[in-house]
Amino acid sequence: MGIVKIDDQLHEEARRASAVMCRSINAQAEFWMKIGMLAEANPTLSFNEIVARERAAAPIADAA
Repeated sequence: MGIVKIDDQLHEEARRASAVMCRSINAQAEFWMKIGMLAEANPTLSFNEIVARERAAAPIADAA
């Protein structure tokens, strides 16, 4: 865990996006960072393709 300093405007955008996506601000920032890293590693994939790949690879939680 660590502290990352970001521009106030970017923080506001993360806050607004997190409210829409029902995520914490930290979770929203982590999502953007993960997608950005995957996009850099896979420049030919679209956002939707990246999300679909991640969803397919995600473990299925047991419904208890």
